[in-house]
Amino acid sequence: MLMLKVGLTGSIAVGKSFVLGVLAEMGCRILDADATAREVVAPGTPGLKAVFSAFGSEVLREDGALDRAALGAIVFSNEEKRQLLNSILHPFIIAAQDDQIRRWETEDPGGIAVVDAALMIESGGYRRFDKLIVVHCRRDVQLERLISRDGLSPQEAEKRIAAQMSQEEKMKHANFLIDTSEGFESARAQTEVVFRQLGALSDKL
Repeated sequence: MLMLKVGLTGSIAVGKSFVLGVLAEMGCRILDADATAREVVAPGTPGLKAVFSAFGSEVLREDGALDRAALGAIVFSNEEKRQLLNSILHPFIIAAQDDQIRRWETEDPGGIAVVDAALMIESGGYRRFDKLIVVHCRRDVQLERLISRDGLSPQEAEKRIAAQMSQEEKMKHANFLIDTSEGFESARAQTEVVFRQLGALSDKL
């Protein structure tokens, strides 16, 4: 048997983390690309050296660790630099994810691996997976959540949303859609349905 490899994506503040948590509760092996992204730029890693080479000492803290706030301020306001950062980090992130999935496959070949990444469609990384789940919600709900979660002004929140591929475009690539607009209970019920469908597919591999 082969492990079913599933990508999970969606725009900022749409509830991806909640859906990922429900899938984990149900027994999926989960990988959060944000966590992997932090690991590949830990002090002393080739990833951090590559970011330093591209962006200079202003993105490092005094202790030599990455200053995420400083780097974020640079890349969110400059599309070219955001693309540069993504091009540097994606190969490191994908290699780390693939290593982890290979380890899981030896332990649990009939299982389901779910990788959560915000830029999976933009980078083309979603093509590595058997199926793709796109989490989405209404624009007004997304904006409200982002302002509340990150303490941003409405203008800053709009800017962050506008910097990403639209939700509608992401949804075109989905095998499964989960709409979190109506809150956690509805999102959980939809996630449970998707999990059962994935389980049926996994049995056929």
